[in-house]
Amino acid sequence: MAGKQAYDRKLEALAELRKTSPQSPELVPALGKALKDRSNLIVAKAAAIVGELELKALLPDMAAAFARLLDEPAKADAQCWGKNALAQALKDLGHDDAELFLRGMRHVQLEPVWGGSADTAAKLRSLCAFALLHCRTLQDLTVLGHLVDLLGGDTDPGCRSDAARAIAGAGRAEGALLLRLKVLCGDEQPAVTGSCLAALLQLNPSEGATIARQLLLHANEDLRYEAAGALGESRDQQAFEALRDCYEHSRDPRFRHALLLAIGASLQPASLEYLTGLIQPPDLDTAAWAIEALAPARFREEARQQVEAAVAPIGNEKLAAKFRRHFGG
Repeated sequence: MAGKQAYDRKLEALAELRKTSPQSPELVPALGKALKDRSNLIVAKAAAIVGELELKALLPDMAAAFARLLDEPAKADAQCWGKNALAQALKDLGHDDAELFLRGMRHVQLEPVWGGSADTAAKLRSLCAFALLHCRTLQDLTVLGHLVDLLGGDTDPGCRSDAARAIAGAGRAEGALLLRLKVLCGDEQPAVTGSCLAALLQLNPSEGATIARQLLLHANEDLRYEAAGALGESRDQQAFEALRDCYEHSRDPRFRHALLLAIGASLQPASLEYLTGLIQPPDLDTAAWAIEALAPARFREEARQQVEAAVAPIGNEKLAAKFRRHFGG
């Protein structure tokens, strides 16, 4: 009970600190002490405050706390709460100790679960991968090499997906080749392939759209949907054209619906015009899908007016209700 009361007092003290002025002379020393606390949750709370208030004077203390938690047993930082908060704050504050982030990218933390153990450090590895992008002490190609290790070798699919996003974030043309290779080789998790394709479309829209067209016709249904989703994230004209062409040739109603949603997600002028053109009789089912697909544009007044102008003359209450549901009014 005494331990619980002490923990609660520390949390209360941190909450009060958060209310003080960033210029308060007591703030930095108090947070520095909290970063050395034995409780990983206290450390996590302190790190979040440091990041939020942008207290760069505490970067050395944050780095020391991060290194300490990496060295300590898993039970000292269950679920990586402390390390995750520290990595996030260090990244946000522009800390550029590449070696520290590389340690985080390699960290695996097995914790007991029913029937065995589970790695709880996947989020940490992802955070450190994104942080590595801002470390100017490493050459870009060196950074790409470390990200490829994560993309090709990490056991967690979320980490592999984040590695793909980080490769796109690096902004190097060489990254497109790495992503292309991964897409063509595939992954046991279709979502990872989808993330790689979305990243490739970001780095090289033309090449990404070409490969996506092939995946839209893949025998694996999950890969078809991943390709559609990745194309929907792109703002490139070629992405819209790939989705449109596939829609016009596909005969699978469920997939056609997904393709229209992807077209609407892109929010390109050509996409909005195409979908608005589908709102007409006699195919009221397609018209309803088109209204739903146009929902991401609901806060654009001009788009809203165009959709309303297409729906009103039809005089169908179901379509009108669909419009009200997705656009309000």
